[in-house]
Amino acid sequence: MSANIVFIGLGNMGLPMAQNLVKAGFPVSGHDLVKASVDKLVEAGGKTEADSMAAVAKADVVITMLPASRHVESLYLGEAGVLASAKPGALLIDCSTIAPEAARKVAAAAKARGFEMLDAPVSGGTNGATAGTLTFMVGGSKEAFEAAQPYLQKMGRAIYHAGDSGSGQTVKVCNNMLLGILMIGTSEAIRLGMANGMDPKVLSEIMSKSSGRNWTLEVYNPCPGVMDTAPASKGYAGGFGVDLMLKDLGLAVENALATNCAIPLGSTARNLYDIHSMNGAGKLDFSSIFNMLGKAK
Repeated sequence: MSANIVFIGLGNMGLPMAQNLVKAGFPVSGHDLVKASVDKLVEAGGKTEADSMAAVAKADVVITMLPASRHVESLYLGEAGVLASAKPGALLIDCSTIAPEAARKVAAAAKARGFEMLDAPVSGGTNGATAGTLTFMVGGSKEAFEAAQPYLQKMGRAIYHAGDSGSGQTVKVCNNMLLGILMIGTSEAIRLGMANGMDPKVLSEIMSKSSGRNWTLEVYNPCPGVMDTAPASKGYAGGFGVDLMLKDLGLAVENALATNCAIPLGSTARNLYDIHSMNGAGKLDFSSIFNMLGKAK
């Protein structure tokens, strides 16, 4: 494993992803604004440098995992950013969840400078990041997709080439919009059953074997006590935050406006999560929308 990797963005997802690359034997230089996160990577066998762009200048692969479109654009397109600092032939992989338009903009700038770049957002949450079982939705050239396999395979289990630049982000936006809608619908259905005196465990079991079955019902049930492993049974701690779901639903709405596509359910889901966040639930798991739908009598 001789390829030098720079990993920028060691948050809840980025840190375990970078740690899995270290476990696989790759030399990884990690960088983040939070020193404690960098220290954890170093403790796991990684390294760091005071100047992240000096590290980028020596890297064969640059992987980023950042909060939003503006952070990705600033890091890559800045005067002293990644595109200005990376050596010729470096492979660039952005795993952030950002607007498809932003991904295409940055990829076009990378191509103009002679770089191959992939947008490769992920699904699977922090558990998947730790276990190395993430799903990667990848946009970019087939050549870059093949070149990225040795690295993506150490962080994920299902790796899909979605199409040209921006396609990975498009799939992620569509998937998370559907996820938000499903979580609200599942919560409503369970609330309705409980209002009629149903045991939510019995109700969930029957629906999971019927035509209403879906991932939120079977794997991530929003009702406390139904599923011991779900965040709902742990005070809605951990998991995928309300504010993160709100961000992704916002991306869906923005993209729908840009493409003149009607998403009435997606827009409604975004508004409901916005209310839920403003009510103080922003840091709770997104399945906590179950609470906002009222108490069953």
